[in-house]
This record gives sequence, C-alpha cells and structure tokens, in this order.
Amino acid sequence: MWIFDKSLSRVLSSTGRAAHIEIWFTSAIFGVSRWTTGARFPRALAAGGQAPANKASRPQMANSQPSYFHLHLVSDSTGETLTTIAKAAAVQYALIRPIEHVHPLVRNARQLRRALQEIEQAPGIVLYTIVNLDLIAELELKCKELKVPCLAVLQPIMQVFESYLGAPQTPKVAGQHVLDADYFRRIDALNFTMAHDDGRLPDDLNDADIILLGISRTSKTPTSIYLSQRGYKTANVPLVPSLPFPEKIAGPHSAFVVCLIASPDRIAEVRRNRALLMADRDLDDYVDRSRIAAEITYTRKLCAKHGWPVIDVTRRSVEETAATIIRLIQDREIETSETDESGSAAPEPTSGPTHG
Repeated sequence: MWIFDKSLSRVLSSTGRAAHIEIWFTSAIFGVSRWTTGARFPRALAAGGQAPANKASRPQMANSQPSYFHLHLVSDSTGETLTTIAKAAAVQYALIRPIEHVHPLVRNARQLRRALQEIEQAPGIVLYTIVNLDLIAELELKCKELKVPCLAVLQPIMQVFESYLGAPQTPKVAGQHVLDADYFRRIDALNFTMAHDDGRLPDDLNDADIILLGISRTSKTPTSIYLSQRGYKTANVPLVPSLPFPEKIAGPHSAFVVCLIASPDRIAEVRRNRALLMADRDLDDYVDRSRIAAEITYTRKLCAKHGWPVIDVTRRSVEETAATIIRLIQDREIETSETDESGSAAPEPTSGPTHG
C-alpha cells in the first residue's frame, strides 16, 4: 500500500520507510495517472484554484499564486515525449508543483473520453501529442468548454520542419518506437549490462562499450542501465581497496573506462539508508566517513595512474552522469578521428600527400 505525503514529493510505504521514488517513474512503468484525483482531493482543490478565462489569449489561474497545478499529458503513444517536455518546463517554476496525469495510448474515442473525464475532474494545463484529427478536434473543443489551455507540443516544431524542408509531414503514430535495428541494439545493450553488473566482467572486454568503476553507492548500476537504454553495452566494477583490482581492465581493450566518485558525506548518507533498509546493523566500517574518504582517495589514485576520467556524481542525476560519459566518449572519438586524418594526410618521404 502506498500513501502520499503532504509535500507530494515522496512515497511512503505502509511500513514507514521512505523511498525516493519519483512519480514520473511510476507512471512510466505502469502507464497510470500520477496522482489520484476525485476522492483524494476535494472538488475545490481538484480544480487547482482555476478561475474563469480572462481577456488573455490563453486561460489563466487566479491572481493568488497556487502551490500546485494539474498537468494533463495526452498521447497516442507512450507519453515519453510529453513527459520529458513537461518536466523541462515545469522545473522552471520551483514554487509551484505539477500534479501530472499521464494518459498514454489514446487512439480512439472511448480512450479519449476517459482522459477527458479526468481533465474535467481536475482541470489544468493540457499538453498532447496526437495524430488523429478527429481526436484532436474533440480534445480541443472540450478544453475550450472547460476554459483550460490546450497545446499540441510538437506542432511548432513540425511547422519549422515543414517550412524549412518544403515538404508536408506524414503523421505516424508512435513512429519513434519502431522495431528497427537501433531498437534491437538497445535491447542487446540492456541484456549485456544486466549480465555484467557488479563486477561480472565479460571474458573479452572489447565486447563492452563502457566500464564503470567506483566504490559502493556511487550509482554505478543505475547509470549502467541508463547508458544501456542509449545503446551502450556497459559493465560496472565495484572498487574495494582491500580486494585485488582486476588487472585486465588496465590491459589493452576498446572499452571506455570511467570512474565515479561522490563526497564522503553523500556516500555515508546513502550507505546508512541502504543498511537500514536491509536491516544490517553492522554499520561502523561501512558508513565511517574517514574510511569512505580513504576509498575515494584510492579511486582517484587508481584513475590517475591509468589516465581514466573521474566524474563526481554528488550533485548529478543519473541522466546527467550518463550524458557526461557519452560526451567524453564522443570527444575521444573526435580526437581519434582527427589523429587518424592527420596521420593519413601526412606526406610520405618518397611520395606526394596521401588522400582519403
């Protein structure tokens, strides 16, 4: 059983243990609305303080600033595009929390009516990515009746494409989710990553695209999984100063090796929460700050010895850490390409310049 606390930012289980589970993750996995409306929110609150439309071009809320607002994301596909765009916009308003309702796979009138019922129960901003023109017309008409703003988030982008390319768009539902070679490459990367978690290195390191190193609780596994969803076969290895380091990682191979670290205080906090969750009472060494600092020093020295980059994840999300790693890989590829081109363009002692 899950209950929501007043801050709308955490999920507490009935056992009382705090679990930092972001609501977008829950909805992405189960495809359900992010917060229950109706019985849990009084009618006045469910409306989010909505006021009748004023003379502005779009409906607005009352003059008094609310603490939250309802945000409906209606999609004929998975809703990933909408979720990403909505989150990027909503975080710019730190004092007002969005209560998001995700309505995925809306592809017929019956499915749309179900979404419209919830929009009517909890009016708020409506963003959508729908291809069917009849569904779009019905959705926009209902939003106009409810006096709530409604926006096709991809339409401005498509207009730029159409204007620049000089070609009309060919709408396709869930066109980005085709089962093509890139899709199966990502699935293969995910399978590889799951099979090579927590020190289970492949026999041939050249099979891996990335190898993550780091002491306990530096987000190696979630970062590995995220990278695999981007198509990178990723293995991760925990660093323990008292155990021998796998020397084959330092040998010749094509995998990109990167080390993750965090501040001692951050690691101690995460380890303590982890140990409590696992009912482990032997905490002294595991959460000792000086011991953690020594582990971080060991990591830095190891990376400096082999020339491996180090990323501090203390204030980074998994997505930001993964983006940094991908950028480092791309930089290395550019440097390698430039080196190869420079070498191939160099004149031979007995001939003219080499081309290609």
